[in-house]
Amino acid sequence: MIGTVFRTEDVPAEGRFDSWRDMIVQTRSADVASPHAADFRAEIRYLELGPVSVWHTSFAPSHFSRTIRRARGSDQERYHLTLLLDGAMTLDQDSEPTTVLGHRDLHLLDSAQPFEIRPYGQDCRVLSGVGVDFPMELLPLPPDRVRALRGRGLSAREGMGALLADFLVGLGRQADTLRPADAPRLGATVLDLVSGWLAGALDAEAELPPETRHELLAEGVRAFVHQNLRDPDLTPSSIAAAHHVSLSHLHRVFTGQSGGETLAAWIRGRRLEQARRDLADPALGTTPIHAVAARWGFPRASDFTRAFRGAYGMSPREHRQQAETRRRENAAPELDPR
Repeated sequence: MIGTVFRTEDVPAEGRFDSWRDMIVQTRSADVASPHAADFRAEIRYLELGPVSVWHTSFAPSHFSRTIRRARGSDQERYHLTLLLDGAMTLDQDSEPTTVLGHRDLHLLDSAQPFEIRPYGQDCRVLSGVGVDFPMELLPLPPDRVRALRGRGLSAREGMGALLADFLVGLGRQADTLRPADAPRLGATVLDLVSGWLAGALDAEAELPPETRHELLAEGVRAFVHQNLRDPDLTPSSIAAAHHVSLSHLHRVFTGQSGGETLAAWIRGRRLEQARRDLADPALGTTPIHAVAARWGFPRASDFTRAFRGAYGMSPREHRQQAETRRRENAAPELDPR
């Protein structure tokens, strides 16, 4: 596991709000207040991914602000990205119009920027989201270009924004299984996805370094495959067409980003994983094996059996029988030793 988890329920009631506020201020210099401070409820899962920090949090409605004086006194040149998942908030900055932020909206601020963020709506009882903080120098885009997007509410419901949001949410779900050795690679992936999202919003993809563009293409392809895994027409050629790149370029980039594994082999592996899961599912116990195979892109039963045995060392039927045997053994009542 990487990172730390903080829950206000683990702290005496009188110190809950102050403890949570102190954690927020460590990464984002701001004043924080809440009408619920006397009985505050919040949780933070904080991940350190090299120079990138990611924190998943849920909390009672609160007000965040950074004055001009406080912003000028900041010696940290950092970008602060926020993905709102539950609830709604308003963002005010300088003389700009108020921005209303809702479900799966992203916004970017920096450490030298004054702002006010408040809960929005009468029914706002719990807010949750993901924060990402990283040094400005690590973003491979000119600050003067990025400045045009600061404080704007940008949707994370489609395209590169959705890919970034899904990755950030997935980090929180998988945090308990991640190892410290994974942190630098995950931090680099977060930076690449943020860079791609911002470059797309600025129509500046050509300004990204080639290695960042390659990583973004590979991540986009992986997400596309997961979404279309059941499509029998899903092939490297169709994927290349969907991403507007040549097949040779797709092969070269994906193989380079996947440790030498080809795209076709990676797709086959994901399909076999899904079929293996379905064969062990008791709810699908009466579904013919050839039907499970066809569902996951193996129209020929013999091809499926050969691929399955090569991957797992047993036939699909043997795997299903083993799963059934394990279920029966786990369900059998223990004999009374008396």
